[in-house]
Amino acid sequence: NRVDRHAVIINGATITSHIVEEEQMRKIRASYYLLGALLGKFHKAEVALPGGCVIGARPIDQHLKGFRALGAEVIQDHGMLNAFSEQLKGNHIFFDVSSVGATINVMLAAVRAEGRTVIENAAKEPHVVDVANMLNSMGADIRGAGTDKIRITGVPKLHGTVYSTIPDQIEAGTFMCAAAATGGEVLVKNVIPRHLECITSKLIEMGCSVEEYDDAVKVKSGEFIRCANIKTLPYPGFPTDMQPQMAAVLSMANGVSTVTESIFENRFKYMSELGRMGAVNKVEGNTAIITGVGSLEGASVAAPDLRAGAALVIAGLAAEGFTTVTDIVYIKRGYEKFDSRIDGQCNTPICREAPLAAPQALFLTDRRFCICQKGRGRSVLSLSLPLSLSLTLYLSLSLSLSLVDKCPPRLVDVCPPRLLAMPFVPAKPALHGVSAPPR
Repeated sequence: NRVDRHAVIINGATITSHIVEEEQMRKIRASYYLLGALLGKFHKAEVALPGGCVIGARPIDQHLKGFRALGAEVIQDHGMLNAFSEQLKGNHIFFDVSSVGATINVMLAAVRAEGRTVIENAAKEPHVVDVANMLNSMGADIRGAGTDKIRITGVPKLHGTVYSTIPDQIEAGTFMCAAAATGGEVLVKNVIPRHLECITSKLIEMGCSVEEYDDAVKVKSGEFIRCANIKTLPYPGFPTDMQPQMAAVLSMANGVSTVTESIFENRFKYMSELGRMGAVNKVEGNTAIITGVGSLEGASVAAPDLRAGAALVIAGLAAEGFTTVTDIVYIKRGYEKFDSRIDGQCNTPICREAPLAAPQALFLTDRRFCICQKGRGRSVLSLSLPLSLSLTLYLSLSLSLSLVDKCPPRLVDVCPPRLLAMPFVPAKPALHGVSAPPR
């Protein structure tokens, strides 16, 4: 139940079925997390294969390996995964590859398993740690999260909790890239700077200046964008979910850049869309070679997936002329009120239709973003990120009697936009009405 625009209450006691239909699964990103949660609660689960953006294969072999090690039998039948066990039992599990999804999924099941479970080669991402912290607040016994070895002692039941999740570093990084692309400044509040280090270090390499505060990061674009080489890696490496946004910025860099994708094999679909805006790039295998062109031109483009859609919006904000981004259902699924947060400092509300004679601004219709911009100019942004709820935290409701938490902007539209200012218009370099938070 919704408490207010910032919080929801979830009562896991009302969940009586272990079956999740395909239609419901397709609406959820990383929906396979329900498998571990339901398996831990009911010792059986029947869920459809995962949906999400078409950015490549989403193998779940490591998930299934972990469940089987805990004593569950897993069968795939007609597009459904059936897992069941009389009693889950702790075991020593070694993942062949470090997987965020497998680490969290097995962790969800193992907290209710009998005995001790050790996960080797576990993922270290911040939201893995956040899931472990939340489960511990519900009565679980998890140690070592954030390292490559997680130790879990099973408990007979979990109880309700009140928990605030960590901010979304990908959402923060997206706005940081927007400031870099448009030659502006951004003050991103309510973040954990340590989680953004891989992004900030790359922006510094590209000529931006970055100042870190206790719970905020300020990014100021340089006079021009320098070329850079990027390779996506598991945390603490450069995140795959920031690759498209950074590539959009590099399209306007001075020189030749390379972007190597080592996580997903089909994540360069947006390159052809950037090409429609005048970008010069070539994809060879899992590497994109980008030759900076200084400035882009407005065009009609389609978002092939969530992060690529955000990258195209960034490109449109920096491009000359009018840009329309269609298929924004992906963007709306992963960013809370993206249009109003970008255009938050405008004196008038954002139009639902995009008049061609409109000044530089971002508009939203039901199916598309429309952006009118006059090229790369100074912009000022100050925003507070909503506390992003990891998908797993939201779905682990099936393990708990009740749960109060910050709502996930990518799942439920209940959080208010907290963008204080983001006019992508030429302005003076100084921040107006924005003060850095105290140390």
